[in-house]
Amino acid sequence: MPLTPETLPRHELIGLQVEVVDAADKSYIGIQGEVVNETKQTLSIEDASQVCQVPKQSVTFKFTLPDESVEFREDSRTTSKLNGEDVAYVTVDGERLLSRPAQRTETQGDTLWESD
Repeated sequence: MPLTPETLPRHELIGLQVEVVDAADKSYIGIQGEVVNETKQTLSIEDASQVCQVPKQSVTFKFTLPDESVEFREDSRTTSKLNGEDVAYVTVDGERLLSRPAQRTETQGDTLWESD
């Protein structure tokens, strides 16, 4: 199954670029980098100098996907260049990611998503 905004919660998140865009605890807003680990309740995000463990609950994440992942949604996406490559940004409510990663990728259905 290809990685698309609709199927993002069913895919491996490790290795994707992400930014925290909203959170109940405002100290998490602005954390960005690469997802390096995932547990049932948290994402570990590595930036240039540190790894931050961010809870999934009450947090909104903006993932960066390769543009070819969402070509079929020309009307509802925002693309730009990142390191010379076209990318699309997908905003996901962390509540949709709450579960063990292996369970989530095997059993959960497609998600509602929001393109920036």
